[in-house]
Amino acid sequence: MNEMKTLENIKIEIATEAHIKYIDDINDAIDIASKQRGTGIARRTFEYLEGKMKEGKAIVALDGDKFAGFCYIETWQEKGFVANSGLIVVDEYRGLGLAKAIKNKAFNLSREKYPNSKIFGLTTGLAVMKINHELGYRPVTFSELTMDDQFWNGCKSCVNYDILTRTGRSKCLCTGMLYDPAWEKKTKEPEPEIKKRSLMDIIRKLNPKNRSTKNINKEDKGKNVKIIARIFNAMFY
Repeated sequence: MNEMKTLENIKIEIATEAHIKYIDDINDAIDIASKQRGTGIARRTFEYLEGKMKEGKAIVALDGDKFAGFCYIETWQEKGFVANSGLIVVDEYRGLGLAKAIKNKAFNLSREKYPNSKIFGLTTGLAVMKINHELGYRPVTFSELTMDDQFWNGCKSCVNYDILTRTGRSKCLCTGMLYDPAWEKKTKEPEPEIKKRSLMDIIRKLNPKNRSTKNINKEDKGKNVKIIARIFNAMFY
């Protein structure tokens, strides 16, 4: 009887050289997912993913020693843009929330390494779009993403690359999504604090003598009644 898979038993960590042995499993999982979806997921070379692991720019999920999921980050336009790419979860680990956990880890790693960079991604998966939305991404046109040719060249291994080229790199089956840290900085300026005053405070201010209410005589009371009347007239008429 197979043991039930749970997210708690899966370790999600920043990849190192120790995880290079899983690269073939990663690319195999990407190929399987691409065929299942009928849409493209760009396959990366062994050397490329190896470099990401050595640089500490990849996230790997393991169930013991068994590969369960993966994602990596890359920078473009002099680190002005960061992409969280290659998000993949092995079939038997889907439905556990693992994709979201990996994406969160990759997003936080990106924010830590490149706090001022825009984070973006291309995806055809509704689940990934939902995760991105929860992280603060917004759907955008391709023109708002990096213009770095090297990034778009990475799409050449996708089965839908011809669509991208025929449309002048303006659209494809993927949806472009972007997170801009500047959005968080656009906070509203605090509104000036309104000093609350009682009616008697107003009366004392209008009364030149500014006497204590305990010592108000009949004459002052008459004056204060007139003052109150003036206040109410100003407020409601």
